Amino acid sequence: MDRRRFIGAVGGTFVALPRIVGAQQATRVWRIGYFAAGVRPSDGAPPPALVQALRELGYVDGQNVTYFCRWAEARSERLPALAAEFAALKVDLIVTFGGKAAQALQAAVSTVPIVFIGSGDPVGVGLVASMSRPGGNITGISDQSTELSAKRLELLKEVVPRAERVAVLWNADDQSMTLRYREIEKAARVLRVTIQPLGVREPEDFDRAFSAMTREHPDALVLVTDVLTSLNRKLVLDFATAHGIPAIYEYGFLVREGGLMSYGPDLDDLLRRAAVYVDRILKGTKPGELPIEQPTRYYLLVNTKPAKALGITIPQSVLLRADDVIQ
Repeated sequence: MDRRRFIGAVGGTFVALPRIVGAQQATRVWRIGYFAAGVRPSDGAPPPALVQALRELGYVDGQNVTYFCRWAEARSERLPALAAEFAALKVDLIVTFGGKAAQALQAAVSTVPIVFIGSGDPVGVGLVASMSRPGGNITGISDQSTELSAKRLELLKEVVPRAERVAVLWNADDQSMTLRYREIEKAARVLRVTIQPLGVREPEDFDRAFSAMTREHPDALVLVTDVLTSLNRKLVLDFATAHGIPAIYEYGFLVREGGLMSYGPDLDDLLRRAAVYVDRILKGTKPGELPIEQPTRYYLLVNTKPAKALGITIPQSVLLRADDVIQ
């Protein structure tokens, strides 16, 4: 080979190197875990809002990302073992929904980044050191449900001013849910409302809660939403309707299913924000340095159909503030 041809060949090799390196980087397949305490959906995939938001950020299932999902099927005793499975799966990051699932992961994996959604009070339950600097391998999106619990009782009292006895139904086996209940207790003292505590731990406990409300009929009801109460929400909705009990819920889907009113964040919004955190961490940001984010908007939904059935006139002040009035 003469000198000119040799230089051309070597030069061409160096020109091609960036393309080869770029191609190798582009073909990396990220391994993302999804862990929830709830029931496995029929498609066995993470929530659509999360998958779509990640797709828009460039993470396409089957191309450069693979999902590894686990659900505890609403059985809290399964959480530790399922959380430990992620260590063997060698995932790059885990997205988890709910405080108990996040706590189980935190105990099982110490190096894999964790992004949680909807843990309630992450500082109060010991998930993070602080909201501004979580520390360790965990960060996420908090829904401020502890503080919002008092606001929900105020809204319920505004719609049902005669309410003097309010039942609170919550999962007493979940620390985050109990913190929400405590906030309602505090607000009740200010509003001069008597609380009827109805803590449940298993599906069988709902019948006992309903029996207690039948014996001592409350003027209104607050449902604290977690996996257990959400899975049994039809029982709660049907009981409240049958016994003429006005109730407030945390999320809009309960109002669309027949509930009277709700106040809280949109779950899909939380999932989309979590996708941004996933992207930042996979690009090199340490999870412990990402501040816990809180929703920027909360939605008030009102359903006039159960209001009419209950003989309640929703105050105009509430209707004007509502983000959606379901007829």
